[in-house]
Amino acid sequence: MSASRTERLLNLLIALLNTKYGLSRAVLRQKVYHDAGDSDVAFGRMFERDKAELKRFGFDIETLLDHGFGSDDPASTRYRIGKESNRLPYVHLTPAEGTVLLLAAQLWERAALGSAAASALRKLQASGDLADVELPAGVQPRIKPAGQAFDDIIVAMNGQHAVSFGYRAASTGKDERRMVEPWGLGSRFGQWYLVGFDRGRNAKRFFRLSRMTSDVHVETGYHCEIPAGFDTRAELDSLSELPLQEAHLDVAEGRLLGLRKRATSVTGASGASGFQPGRDRLSVPFRDSELLAEELASYGPHVLVAGPAELRDAVIRRLEAAAAFGSSPAVEIRFSGAGPAPRARKRTSEDQLNRMLQLVPFLVHNQGLPIQEVADRFGVTREELVDDLKILICSGRPEGYPDDLFDIDWENEHVYIREHLELNRPIGFSVDEACALLTGLATLGGLPAQAGMSEDEQSGALESVTLKLTGAAGEAGRLAAAVAGPPVTPAEAGPFDTITRAIQSGHQLRLRYLSQQRDSVSERDVDPFRLYSLDNTWYFEAYCHSKAGLRNFRLDRIEEVAPNGRPVSKSAGAEEGVPVKLYTPNDDDVVVVLQLTRQGVGLADDYYADRTAVLPDGGLLAEVRFGNADWLPMFVAQHGGAARILQPAELADASAAWVAAALAQYKQ
Repeated sequence: MSASRTERLLNLLIALLNTKYGLSRAVLRQKVYHDAGDSDVAFGRMFERDKAELKRFGFDIETLLDHGFGSDDPASTRYRIGKESNRLPYVHLTPAEGTVLLLAAQLWERAALGSAAASALRKLQASGDLADVELPAGVQPRIKPAGQAFDDIIVAMNGQHAVSFGYRAASTGKDERRMVEPWGLGSRFGQWYLVGFDRGRNAKRFFRLSRMTSDVHVETGYHCEIPAGFDTRAELDSLSELPLQEAHLDVAEGRLLGLRKRATSVTGASGASGFQPGRDRLSVPFRDSELLAEELASYGPHVLVAGPAELRDAVIRRLEAAAAFGSSPAVEIRFSGAGPAPRARKRTSEDQLNRMLQLVPFLVHNQGLPIQEVADRFGVTREELVDDLKILICSGRPEGYPDDLFDIDWENEHVYIREHLELNRPIGFSVDEACALLTGLATLGGLPAQAGMSEDEQSGALESVTLKLTGAAGEAGRLAAAVAGPPVTPAEAGPFDTITRAIQSGHQLRLRYLSQQRDSVSERDVDPFRLYSLDNTWYFEAYCHSKAGLRNFRLDRIEEVAPNGRPVSKSAGAEEGVPVKLYTPNDDDVVVVLQLTRQGVGLADDYYADRTAVLPDGGLLAEVRFGNADWLPMFVAQHGGAARILQPAELADASAAWVAAALAQYKQ
């Protein structure tokens, strides 16, 4: 990142914003570029690049000509930016609108577009009435991270570029390279799809992200545009659900209780032929072979797929990929410091300028915040924030007098800004920011009404805030219709309502719960804290009295739930964090070092890695805490070559043995 270029772009912007009559190239060269001795040609190129960069930020640079001179005479040309150029309009939000907007932004908390949603909220906090609105207690829906492919496709759609990737078609089973103009991304039937124009087949096609067999490459040399009026949600509604099939599975006796509950028939070893003694033949309905294969691979040697062949092959393919990755040469384990490492592209001067353009209005409207809190709000370290502030206090109007510079003070560890140089209002939404909020709002349509609102009030607030933000976003909202989020309506309405009432009334619950990892059913008394989701899979966090600690329970694994007649003995506190984490750290956790491929890097976020380090091939080292190490071989097998265990060595060996035993069944 070039601090000098960041400062130059910022000074150029301030100069053009703070002139009524415009500034000539000669004045800008002397006052902003400080006439470093470059030739006229070199200066001209630099100036045109900087102008183009400011235009990419949305600023409209006016060109003024002195009367009587032609446009080809640079000495007679002056430049300025109107004070209203690319400013986010003031957005007035009612408390109900602010509540649903926060819920919509929080959907992306750990998913793609999460940083864009947070950035959009910061802008609204500096231009509207959002500052005093808080998330409602008890319910926090979220979108499940869709992986690196999602992020790469969003980048391509934003930049209007084609993408290429390896793809295994369901119809042929062949792995082929595809070149696609991306028109839309959306979730349907629990899977993410890319809708686009397949250049090789010269037709519109649908591609499931889970069937992509390679990284997604953004083809910057190919320009493409989303067709006018394209609506991803409507396109996905035209898809037919895959036909129902029966999986024939040989399962170890007494094992895999969750799978057995879904079986339409169970035949003992004595009543069927073609499988080993000590096994039961289960018939389990399914629609998606890849989705079921992911689950079955995790069960390792406890299940053998007898048919259909497509499902059997999909399980073997995952196990072989896990075995190959596990036996490949180990990488050196080296973490450069504490905390997750950035995995996006290298930050540039444009990224830093974008942050500063958000930072100034944020500080104007949030005077005196602790410097660490400001850094946390922007997702940077304290040192990075101080670097930004140092550039700001050296930047200003071309005149160079003390009153022409930013006046910012943070010596007492609290940040105050007294001179903002016309940057006190946030710039307009970027395409990603508008997409994150508007797509999130559209996704909330089926969510049960939140505390303090009726269903009609919540529906009305969703409609009105969507209209307001669509107007404020303008052209930047074009991508919103191209992204369709998954439904967040809870499938388990009964348990959802029971738990919601218990949270609101402060009463304990008695659970009968199936633990998939432990393959057992237990009964527990719990103090419910809050409900949250990943797509339409809902969980609730509670204090478990039998385990004497915080635990998270999936609603679809609850066999029975009812109040036990006692008030809660504990309540959720701020120290537990908002939003709730799916994996709650404990003192007895096992610390595991994972190696993740580029396609699997999202797992570091899914499991809240303590530390990460980027690998040369685009993969990742991740140090993760797990409360139950016994299921980690299942984890490795499930992700089929996207993850391997490096440390502890005994867990790496156990995972390799688990995968090898599973594969051995198919070679007999």
